[in-house]
Amino acid sequence: MKAFLIDLSVCNGCYCCQIACKDEHVANDWTPYAKPQPDTGQFWIGMTEQVRGQVPKVMVTYIPKLCNHCDNAPCIEECKPGAIYKRDDGMVIIDPEKCTGCKLCVDTCPYGAVFFNENLNIAQKCTGCSHLRDNDPEEWTVPRCVDQCPTDAIRFGDEEELSPYMDGAQPLKPEAGTKPRVFYKNLPKKFVAGTVYDPLEKEVIIGASCVLKDDQSGETFSVATDNFGDFWFRGLKDNRQFTLSIDKDGNSKKITDIKTDIDLSLGDIPMEMRKKRHQPFPGKVSYP
Repeated sequence: MKAFLIDLSVCNGCYCCQIACKDEHVANDWTPYAKPQPDTGQFWIGMTEQVRGQVPKVMVTYIPKLCNHCDNAPCIEECKPGAIYKRDDGMVIIDPEKCTGCKLCVDTCPYGAVFFNENLNIAQKCTGCSHLRDNDPEEWTVPRCVDQCPTDAIRFGDEEELSPYMDGAQPLKPEAGTKPRVFYKNLPKKFVAGTVYDPLEKEVIIGASCVLKDDQSGETFSVATDNFGDFWFRGLKDNRQFTLSIDKDGNSKKITDIKTDIDLSLGDIPMEMRKKRHQPFPGKVSYP
């Protein structure tokens, strides 16, 4: 059974996958796999830009989204004419010659990956470029989107072939229970970031120890401020409450009630660096 594996840590948002899909399917009739894709309004693989945080601490994650070719596909169950079927290799296909345009599959898909072509009165979606792989298996072992990905962010193959790369991979919307065949690595998780500075010296504080404690579990995360006074805590769990402790040369600051219901920038954090006084030399110094 085939599967897609998408690693978001190396996806740079170049849109090559989306363009390749358009190039392959717009104005091309691949019946019985698919009728031509409209040049506008549909992206059988589409790039989503997820912007998180608040200025100036902002992160952008690029997420390619496509039909998940689910093993428990609700679109197949809802298709009364029987136009949607699952191939032996795991790909889900909408037969354009059997589709009656009832739109039930469009409304049923939890991923929003089924589109409706008003001109042709049919539902359409990603086919895994099955027409290429069937008709020219020596030349085409992967879909066009995979072939055109310059960073290998998108992989396609038998699950056994992908297993060395699957560590930490998970589907989108697992709660939907559809058993998708598209898996993602490094899905965005919550972050807490900020900048520590000395308001007296009007300089950032480099090398300050920052410890973030999960108030519920007691788990701690440690980083040091960089050359810009910045700290980043990444990969945090959703909807947790934390306490942040910042220390540098005996000076400290604590921030409580930090919640990860959103990705959070704490902004500029002032911490006065009180200089230690010079201690007098003990005793007298006598000279000959």
